[in-house]
Amino acid sequence: MWARPDQLPPDSAQGGGPWASWLVLGGRGAGKTRAGAEWVRGLALGRPPFAERPVGRIALVAETMSDVREVMVEGVSGLLSVHAAGERPSWEPTRRRLVWSNGAVAQGFSAEDPESLRGPQFEAAWLDELAKWRRADATFDMLQFGLRLGDRPRQMITTTPRPSALLRRLLADPSTAISRARTAQNALHLAPGFLDAVLARYGGTRLGRQELDGELIEDRPDALWSRPALEAAREEEAPPLARIVVGVDPPASSRAGADACGLVCAGIDASGIVHVLADASESGLRPALWAARAVALFRRFAADRIVAEVNQGGEMVSAVLAEVDPSVPVEQVRATRGKFLRAEPVAALYEQGRVRHAGAFCALEDEMCDFALDGLSNGRSPDRLDALVWAVTALALGAKTARRGEGAPMRAVGMIETRPGSLRGFPSPRGGEGRGEGCVVRTAAMIEDPARLPARFPLSPRGRGSG
Repeated sequence: MWARPDQLPPDSAQGGGPWASWLVLGGRGAGKTRAGAEWVRGLALGRPPFAERPVGRIALVAETMSDVREVMVEGVSGLLSVHAAGERPSWEPTRRRLVWSNGAVAQGFSAEDPESLRGPQFEAAWLDELAKWRRADATFDMLQFGLRLGDRPRQMITTTPRPSALLRRLLADPSTAISRARTAQNALHLAPGFLDAVLARYGGTRLGRQELDGELIEDRPDALWSRPALEAAREEEAPPLARIVVGVDPPASSRAGADACGLVCAGIDASGIVHVLADASESGLRPALWAARAVALFRRFAADRIVAEVNQGGEMVSAVLAEVDPSVPVEQVRATRGKFLRAEPVAALYEQGRVRHAGAFCALEDEMCDFALDGLSNGRSPDRLDALVWAVTALALGAKTARRGEGAPMRAVGMIETRPGSLRGFPSPRGGEGRGEGCVVRTAAMIEDPARLPARFPLSPRGRGSG
């Protein structure tokens, strides 16, 4: 096997002695996934320098189960591709596991469901893109309790760095071994022209140093937000909410490299605290697609309205949303001040402890901690931040009260499981009866009165506002 030194297990931890965590920090396309897949292959087959004997129980953890399958298992550099035909494990997608002929098993888990790691036990684990997990701390903690088999439980973490509290703790842990890789080091395995293109655009920038060089970039001292402040604002789930909106910052173009469409959902509770529920922002979307995405987010959280900036598209913004669903209320807002001036009052709410994040929103928080008087350090538009500002402003800073009226019912955001006929006669979140037709369905819903929800249909452990 050909490998760079940064793709092979270190001899010892940074504090001396055997390592318990191997942290591989690398740029995009630097070969992190290949390194992780080769490590798991070496463990399962008992191949030096990875293991002296086969390791029987291995956890594969990514942000979503789709990431486990599409990247870690079936990806170009994933586990199925790094095995020769005669040694390739059997992939059982319905059971989310790989099984080798010698009995070794690698089980897939999603960081969206930390509780799924309560119970299983392992000898080793591969954690991919830890820095972008929304529920990183809870998932990581649950995994540590399960790493209890064998004579040397250990884990490999492959990620592009972001300055999260968890990543900082791992970097400071004496039992961690650290490897670093730059995108340029893997140039032979990248598409022709890719490296030149990204270096020309991002080379030397803060974003380029993070995404290409694998550096842990500290916060801008002049930014409106800081990582510690956002960590302090973190919560696992939102409480019952009085009002929910979807903020939309439409892009001027859908061409490659154009600005993203900012899509952020947030709600406000009875005490006036704003809770950010989801960031569904995406780039390269045509108007019909971003409008459908906005309406889907509106329905997902049974929001009260969409708040859309119309500076770029005017009446077209409302028209394209109406084409998707004319029943969705749309509030048009027009920017009359600069982005920084609009963001300052929202940042002040964060400083006062009046805004919380129900989970982690890595890309959004990256923009927040890089946004200062001169904008983002890469010169691009802060589309996610703009959508957040519109949503929070509408909820907590607008002329209208955040509530629907005194005594307005609070609503819990959650997931309900329904089976055929199970909710007949039970009011749906937007009126009418829940038909409960077909197979088991998990529905994101706003429950006007959670106390009326039958005991056999409790809110999912994913909780309120898990998004």
